[in-house]
Amino acid sequence: MSAPLVALGDTEVGSGAKQPPARRRRLRQLNSQDRIVLGVMIAIPTLIQAVLVWLPTLGSIALSFARWDGLALSDIHGNGLTNYRFVFAESPQFWPAVLHNVTWLAFLAVIGTPLGLLLAVLLDSKIRGTRIYQTIFFMPVMLSLALIGIIWELVYSQDNGLLNFLLGTSGTPRAIDWFGNSHVNLWAALVAATWRHAGYIMILYLAGLKGVDPSLREAAALDGANGAQTFFRVVFPAMAPTNVIIVVITVIESLRAFDIVYVINHGTNGLELLSVLVVQYLVGETQVIGIGSAFAVVLLVISLVPIVIYLSRTFSTKER
Repeated sequence: MSAPLVALGDTEVGSGAKQPPARRRRLRQLNSQDRIVLGVMIAIPTLIQAVLVWLPTLGSIALSFARWDGLALSDIHGNGLTNYRFVFAESPQFWPAVLHNVTWLAFLAVIGTPLGLLLAVLLDSKIRGTRIYQTIFFMPVMLSLALIGIIWELVYSQDNGLLNFLLGTSGTPRAIDWFGNSHVNLWAALVAATWRHAGYIMILYLAGLKGVDPSLREAAALDGANGAQTFFRVVFPAMAPTNVIIVVITVIESLRAFDIVYVINHGTNGLELLSVLVVQYLVGETQVIGIGSAFAVVLLVISLVPIVIYLSRTFSTKER
């Protein structure tokens, strides 16, 4: 016969062998040294964020209502809404820059982001050499936009550029000045920006695809759905959090576009953007600190819209 079992707390012990009772793990209380370490770890990033981000932001907001030559602080004088009236009503560059930023957003949303999604879907299908392809498509993301602008200058060069060479117009009067012609330079810059943006979106969607429950695909296949139906009706909706993040990233990328157009021609001659106007009025030849700060505040307000939408959706999802 088996030995009788004796209940001891939450543990059953046979009469022939003694076992120690199960012990509950206790959470260690934070001592004063732990609190100091945690306080330092929180305080240092917060201080850096305040000094490098929040203080300049508040300073720009204050200067947007002032007139200042950028020299002595005693020369700062209140200017009311004059700077904003210039931005919205008198500046000949503001509305063209807004149109260019909207065009930039539309191009990335219609061309760049779907291209990144397409690459992610193809590479997620476990094709041969997928790691190599991921590296190739992600390589532009590791480069700065300024360097990308320089690379594409070599492609678009009127005299010795690769594109004119392929078109057979290199060295002839028919050669197109892709970056100098105000009718085409914006589209040329957008192609260069999409080259980088698509790789970034590809990596994000690859991560999202890996997180989709495989049972959803299996259930769709059992219901007779083909590949396209499975993706658009099952997989893509299941990546809703990733989709929201990518929409926000696309909007922000279109608003903060600066490096490529500044490398090309300092954001002039058809490449005016809001970010370029901020730099031109703050540190450029047409230096007017108050107007440049007003441009910066307008760009800040526009940028906050997708961020607020993203945060509100995130917190509402967690509450549900």
